[in-house]
Order: sequence, then C-alpha cells, then structure tokens
Amino acid sequence: MENVSALIIPCSKQNHKIYQNWFNFADSDADGRLSGNDVDTTKFLSMSNLSRPQLKQVWAIADSKRQGFLGLNEFITAMQLISLAQAGHELKQDFLKTKDSVELTCCIVFSSLIVDYDNLQPPIMEGLSSLLSNKKAPTTTGEKELNGTKHVQQSPSFNLLTSKFSKKKPQASIHAVTSINDGLKRLYVEKLRPLEVAYRFNEFGLPLLTDSDFNAKPMVMLLGQYSTGKTTFIKHLLKCNYPGAHIGPEPTTDRFVVVMSGPDERSIPGNTVAVHADLPFSGLTTFGGAFLSKFECSQMPHELLEHISFVDSPGVLSGEKQRTERSYDFTGAISWFAAKCDLILLLFDPHKLDISDEFKRVISSLRGHDDKIRVVLNKADQVDTQQLMRVYGALMWSLGKVLNTPEVVRVYVGSFNDKPVDEEAVGPMGKELFEKEQSDLLVDLMDIPKKACDRRINEFVKRARAAKIHAYIVRQLKKEMPTMMGKAKTQQRLMDNLEDVFAKVQTEFHLPPGDFPDVEQFRKVLSTYSIDKFDKVKPKMIQVIDDMLGHDIPDLLTNFRNPYQ
Repeated sequence: MENVSALIIPCSKQNHKIYQNWFNFADSDADGRLSGNDVDTTKFLSMSNLSRPQLKQVWAIADSKRQGFLGLNEFITAMQLISLAQAGHELKQDFLKTKDSVELTCCIVFSSLIVDYDNLQPPIMEGLSSLLSNKKAPTTTGEKELNGTKHVQQSPSFNLLTSKFSKKKPQASIHAVTSINDGLKRLYVEKLRPLEVAYRFNEFGLPLLTDSDFNAKPMVMLLGQYSTGKTTFIKHLLKCNYPGAHIGPEPTTDRFVVVMSGPDERSIPGNTVAVHADLPFSGLTTFGGAFLSKFECSQMPHELLEHISFVDSPGVLSGEKQRTERSYDFTGAISWFAAKCDLILLLFDPHKLDISDEFKRVISSLRGHDDKIRVVLNKADQVDTQQLMRVYGALMWSLGKVLNTPEVVRVYVGSFNDKPVDEEAVGPMGKELFEKEQSDLLVDLMDIPKKACDRRINEFVKRARAAKIHAYIVRQLKKEMPTMMGKAKTQQRLMDNLEDVFAKVQTEFHLPPGDFPDVEQFRKVLSTYSIDKFDKVKPKMIQVIDDMLGHDIPDLLTNFRNPYQ
C-alpha cells in the first residue's frame, strides 16, 4: 500500500507517536487509510471544532493527490494544519520551487508567520481523550464524554469511531473500496476486463491491466533524436547520474531505460523486469526477447523518484542510419509506453530540426495521446537571439506538418543541463526567457503527482470507450459474415473495406470518429484472426460498460471527493 504524500508537513518524534496512536484509533478498518467517504473520518476531524470551510481546506491540502483517503503521512499533515488553524492562522496552499532544486515542497502561509513545525503542539480534539481511555474496555451501556457533553452509550455499535466493535452491514462492491484507485481496479476486474477478454481487445490495442498498473507511479517519457539531451535532462532533474547513464555526442542510449525509485542503486535487465509482479511492465513481453534485451530498469533512492518515474528512450534514427532496421518493433514499443505515461516530452536540438521518417512514425504512434505531448527545444543557448527566433519558427513549421492539428503545440525553450546560462552568449533577455521557460516546464512536471489520480480516471474512461467501440466493430463484422459458404472471401472483402465497416458502426451508434482505432493497425491484427471465431457480442456486456460510465464512475468520484466539499 502506497501512502507517500506529495505534501508532508514535518512534526517532532513525540508528536509523531501521538498522531500514530490517533491514526490507529481512527482507522476503524485497520487498512492504513482514513477514507473520505467514511462517516467516522469526518466525525473524527470534526472534533477539532473547526468550521466546514476550514476542514475543507485542511483535507484539500492533506489529500493533495486527490486519492480520497488519508494515509499516516497525510493524516499527520492534516493534524498539523488543524493545530495551526486553531491558533487562528489562515490556511493557504502554495508550491515552492527553489533555484537549485526541483523537489516538490509545500509552504503553508499563515499570515506571513514562519512556523516551527517541529515544536508545534498537537491540536485540541474535544472528547478524544475520553474515547481513547475507554477504547480498551468498551461497555454495552453507560455514559461517555463526547465534545464536552455526556452521551448514553447504548451498545457497541454507537456511531463514532466504534466500527472495530460493531458488525458492518454488507455493502455493494463499489462502496466497499477505500480510494478512487481501488474503485477503478474493482470496476476493471468486474466489468471492463470481461468485455476485453471476450472480444480480444487487448490483442488489438492496449494490453490487459494488472494490479501493478493501477499502483504504478506517474511516468514521463522522453523522445527525440540522438544527442538532443534526453539523458542529460533526467540528470538535470535528479541532480545526479542514474545507474547505467552515459552521455556523449554519439548515440549513447541504445535501449529503453526506466528510471525509478528503489532501495539501492542497481540496473535490472529487461527479462527480469518484465516478469516482476510489482512492476507494470509485464505487457512488454509481447515485443519478444529482442526488445527485452534492449530494455532495463535503473533504480536508485531519490526523493523525486518517489513521485515520478522517467523513461529514457533510444535516439530516433535519421538519414542513412534508418536503413539499418531495429530488431524489434520500435514504434510499437513507443506506443505501449505512451499509453502508460502521464507526460511525453519531444526533445529537439537547434541543429537537429529535421523530422526523419522514423520520427514521423514515432509521432504518429502517439495518436490519441495529444494531451500528454510537450515539445522541448533544448540546448537553445547554443545559438544567439536572432538565430533562436529563426530556429523556433522552423521547428513550429516542421511540427505543424507532422502533428496535423490546427492548434499550436506548446514548445518550451531552454537549456536543460547543469551549466548556468551564458548571459554573454544569449544576452539578458535570452537568460530571462530561458529561466521562465524552464520554470514553466518544471511546474508542469511537478504537477504530475498531484494530477495522477485525474489522469488515471481519464485514461480508464478512454479505455472503456475504446473497448466498447471495439465490441461494436466485432459485432458489425460478424453480422456481415455468411453462415455457411464463402467465409474466407467475405473476410477478405471486409478487411479491404474496413473504413466502410467503421463508418457503419459510427453512423448506427452515433459515435465520434476520433474514438475509433487506427484502420491500418486494426486491419493488420485482424488479418491474423478468423472473424467467424469471435464470440457473439452480447448487448448485456456493452450495457454494463454504459452503466459503469454513466453511474459507477460518477458515484466513485462523488464518494471520494473532499468530504467537506
């Protein structure tokens, strides 16, 4: 269970023991979480006698990842905030990024008061001492002090923090979960996965999800031609090299490297990573041993990696180098990682603005993930201001021809390395521009852990819609197949005219064309199957997905929103 919070307010060792005791008491299910949809949690926090708006702000800051629950670290943050609020300070949330660090920190501003968190006293929780003293010896009848008044305790099932002593009524599965992540996991297993397996959606598009996929940290993938600064960019963020990193002007990174948090510094070979149950990379086995030999996981203990993992990719080939084919499906691997990642950075060099054929295929494979793409014009300090203006215009022109979108893509300009910006080379205006652009990009990166929950919901909904459309396509294909003779000829005709099949499904069910899969990719996979062998599409299974999208997910978001909203 992951209880690492992006925002942690420190406390003394003595207070930590007190908060640990309070947390264990409030955690009626003993699952290490205080859920936002649990009445006991809201009643516990209400013992502070803070107003509803104040408690709303406490929860918003403590549950910065919008998980819908408080782990121990988040609970301690909430208690420290309550203590400060009781002292009359206004709660405000602000994110600070120092010049020499990209670590995500939290500064709680209280009327411009500098707070000594280590010496901060625990908050006053009315009636809690009485409850704690009677916890070990609950009685069936009697009186108990609660918030300064006497209440008759009629049975062990009284309504405040006594669920350890009472038998809970059976609940519907969606209400039995303790976080949004748990809810999505259960919805997938019970409702979406059966549809995917029945109509082989995982073989046409995204692989089946596992528990490790739901529990994985957010990932950022870096793409670009060789020597555009992908590895240096990661080193710049970490302020150190990661195991196996090599930087040079030649194509140095010849493999996919996932840089993530670990107990010690080590590199794990791809075949081992793919079978590791706790890592979300089992789906990469479909690319074969040739790919896995060019894949590895680099682990190291680092505070930033506690919140974000990075995917360093091989340099995209250009010119004569493209003629030497890779031994694995490079574009397919990029597409697989793109579906898993929360952000995709396309890195360009002022001297490498050409978009090769392989790079075009790579960018095309990112279709459907446009909202994740950011473009970085790296090493911009290698040209002067006039040249930079021309380079920027040329890059925008090249991207416009490849991305095929009317909107202008966001391009960050800077030099992401450990060297200070040379003001003599770029001028005072250039230095100020680079600093602002780098700051904007780092804020974008630092927002990823906070938005990870929203991103996971977004990707889950996209996947459910894609699986439903896949089922509709299979239904239409089976509908046009003959029952007896001429099956092979009909299948070939349907494959040749797959665009028409898509159009019929789109018209019949009023579906947006942008949600349909790539025709050529679908045709390629379909050619390996016999349409006649697909299971008959059951309307009930599709109705289950509609109900999930229309009711279950909105209910899940309602249950795990800020309880004081």
